[in-house]
Amino acid sequence: MFSFTLNGEAVSVDIAADTPLLWTLRDHLQLNGTKFGCGAGLCGACTVLIDGQASRSCILPVAAIDGKNITTIEGLGGEHPVQQAWIEHSVAQCGYCQSGQIMSTVALLASNPQPTEDEIKQALAGNICRCGTYPRILSAITSLAHQSTPSVQLFDPSAASNKEIKYS
Repeated sequence: MFSFTLNGEAVSVDIAADTPLLWTLRDHLQLNGTKFGCGAGLCGACTVLIDGQASRSCILPVAAIDGKNITTIEGLGGEHPVQQAWIEHSVAQCGYCQSGQIMSTVALLASNPQPTEDEIKQALAGNICRCGTYPRILSAITSLAHQSTPSVQLFDPSAASNKEIKYS
């Protein structure tokens, strides 16, 4: 049995320790916003936040997240400033990589609210966009970074319910 906080709610899962977090989210918790891409931690489609850090969920066993705080794209709620910037700058094409791109951006802006263009490129270098919307991704992030008062914040688990959910 593994327990962690997922998008602000206590969760327990009774699954094999080596089950990748990606499949724990998708198959056991029915959260399909995190995508399967390469399965080797190279493309970034499966990026989630673990204790605020962008992490590849396809190569991370569920045992490694026991007791941690996990935020998925669903945890941002659809109104997050990064999600809104994606819409305003028409970033999405096929949309497959977008949840991973967004999660990496949230982590970047949480640690560095006004990154330079080079810092943005470095932070998202591991997130591959099959449609090649890199200029629009850069534009969306840059628009947030150039706000006089950055409004990008991580999902706050303390604001969510403390309802415990158990899955097996």
